[in-house]
Amino acid sequence: MGARLALTPGDPRGIGPEVARKGLVHLSKTLPDADIVVFGPNGPLPHEALETFQAQGQKRPRDGLWAADIAASSIESAVEAALAGEIQGIITSPLHKPSLRLSGRVFPGQTEMIASLANSDQVGMLMAAETTRLGAPLRVLLGTTHIQLRSVPDAVTTDLLVHQSTMLHTALVDDWAITDPRLGMCALNPHASDGGLFGDEEEYIYGPALESLNASGVNVTGPLPADTVFMRALSGEFDAVIAPYHDVGMAAFKTVSFGTGVNVTLGLPFIRTSPDHGTAFDIAGSDEADPTSMIKALTLAHRLAKNRFDTPPADV
Repeated sequence: MGARLALTPGDPRGIGPEVARKGLVHLSKTLPDADIVVFGPNGPLPHEALETFQAQGQKRPRDGLWAADIAASSIESAVEAALAGEIQGIITSPLHKPSLRLSGRVFPGQTEMIASLANSDQVGMLMAAETTRLGAPLRVLLGTTHIQLRSVPDAVTTDLLVHQSTMLHTALVDDWAITDPRLGMCALNPHASDGGLFGDEEEYIYGPALESLNASGVNVTGPLPADTVFMRALSGEFDAVIAPYHDVGMAAFKTVSFGTGVNVTLGLPFIRTSPDHGTAFDIAGSDEADPTSMIKALTLAHRLAKNRFDTPPADV
């Protein structure tokens, strides 16, 4: 029996239900064997429920509490099913982060909420584009995510780099079925500090991390300057890049994959993907939302779940 996936509707006031519906229609033609179930606040629903969520979003009050509760409760229900072994992956439609907080769920976003529900202490945010405007894939793991820039240098530690890189290596082996992944590690400072001219993190933080990783069998090269490492990955030299902070990774990623990228959460006992866009309240209800990123998220979740649950886990 193949992997079963759950699809949550997101915030009904946004484009989540619309792109989810369009994505399912597309997959019914391209991946007819994909087993994807819509999950609402109380569990599985027929695919037609997405139209109901979309209609509610246009008719009910525009305040966010009720909508956030639908979005968050749907995720809670899907994670519960995943932990029970009833599903192997979750695709989440966009929710509105400020409204999530109003609902009493104090998380920066869905990723942190899902990690907490799954009791996963350390997860990774991997942005994946299996094809880009330059043709080749680009996968970028954000070493740190939603923190202010001034906090980044203290957050980028040797332990963080080792853990995130090891988690990335394991995901590429188990979920992407890449036998010997090649990782590029993006430096923190300009020009990778140019031998200490612009900081010493590359020597004292990155150096021990790279030594430990390579000794454990993780194939990683670095620290490499941000202005070259992503192009080297796009040329095929690396299967993925570890970026030290959110914007240095996202700027490069979205430049070549805007509208087609997928957010993948690493470190969970199940697959989790989501489209790389928000709720887009301004076009909700117009039926003009582009479902490409959702289609990519659905397709990638199906592929990753099939690889992970049909093959033995990696040793590292």
